[in-house]
Amino acid sequence: MTTENKRILSIDILRGFVMIVMALDHTRDFFLLGGMTTDPMNPDNTYLSLFFTRWITHLCAPTFVFLSGISAYLSSKNKDPKQAGNFLIKRGFWLLFVEIGIITLGLTFNPLYNVIILQVIWAIGWSMILLGILSKISHRVVSVVGLILFFGHNLLNYITLPDATTFAGRLIAATLTSSGTFIPVSETHSIGLFYVILPWTGAMFLGFSIGHWYNKEFDATTRRKRLFYIGLALFLSFLVLRYFGWYGNPTPRKEYIEPIKTFFSFLNVSKYPPSLQYYGMTLGLTIMLLSQIENLKNRFARLMMVYGNVPFFYYVIHFYLIHFILVIVFFASGYGTKDVVNPQIPFLFHPPNLGFNLGIVYLIWLSVIAILYKPCIWFQSYKATHSQWWLRYL
Repeated sequence: MTTENKRILSIDILRGFVMIVMALDHTRDFFLLGGMTTDPMNPDNTYLSLFFTRWITHLCAPTFVFLSGISAYLSSKNKDPKQAGNFLIKRGFWLLFVEIGIITLGLTFNPLYNVIILQVIWAIGWSMILLGILSKISHRVVSVVGLILFFGHNLLNYITLPDATTFAGRLIAATLTSSGTFIPVSETHSIGLFYVILPWTGAMFLGFSIGHWYNKEFDATTRRKRLFYIGLALFLSFLVLRYFGWYGNPTPRKEYIEPIKTFFSFLNVSKYPPSLQYYGMTLGLTIMLLSQIENLKNRFARLMMVYGNVPFFYYVIHFYLIHFILVIVFFASGYGTKDVVNPQIPFLFHPPNLGFNLGIVYLIWLSVIAILYKPCIWFQSYKATHSQWWLRYL
């Protein structure tokens, strides 16, 4: 096995880990009683196990986006910049279609698409389109723009922005500042915008920028040291900025009478949109982890690679599996067709009183991971033995 393959395996191990953890968050959304109507990170109405069930899943999206940037570099490094850029642009538009047409259906089970949900694949798709455009110019342009977006987007917290009723205001909100909103399209249809684009683009661009550290000729020890110290610096910046209430998050932490609530508030940083402090807390940890797992060859690593090798396939079908299990639970719990639509949420088959405690949620999550194990192995084998053009986009 070559050094280069080991480097790629480390990316797959980490990606597999965050994909598995990500499924916990979505299982919680669907199966925890009140999981879609309460904020598990709010110190005023959470408890320790629920808080950390949500907190650990904060690692997933930024890590997945960052690793997508590295993977984009690795897939492009032996291609003409124009050819590589065009492929990224086409793949970005393909991801937008998947988010709107396929993942939304898996989330809502609503064939009428009364609500279209725009989440991380939406942000990755647009980020990949922008990466394809700028990478044609130069690697340095991608790096500079990535640094500006990553470290500078929270400057908008201190600026009076155009009113949200204006075109400029809506554009800024949709690309940079929105914390999640439903945009009405008609009386019966709306768009749920939860992942604004450019703050996530910054993370992808930085992943792309360090992708050359995974070239075969790059010294592995140097790479590991750089990754570790970058991750450490990001995490320490989070601790300092959060403690003193300085730059990098829309709201400061709060002090409570109960120390545990103060601790919760310290870790409750903005994901929608992702703040610099959020990136420091999450990417700081996972980049340090990435630096330490290059030579990991145990059973855990092999298990993570099963899911990390086919992340797109896993991501799409896990929504359908979770929602299909919900439908079974829905009818098994005595609900009927009159209960399919819940006016409080856009997801069908989820009446207000359907849900379980956190222990049952964990059991369902582990079942989902186990069920997807064999399909992921099958699809990895299928990709390795087939060469259809569409497989390049998965």
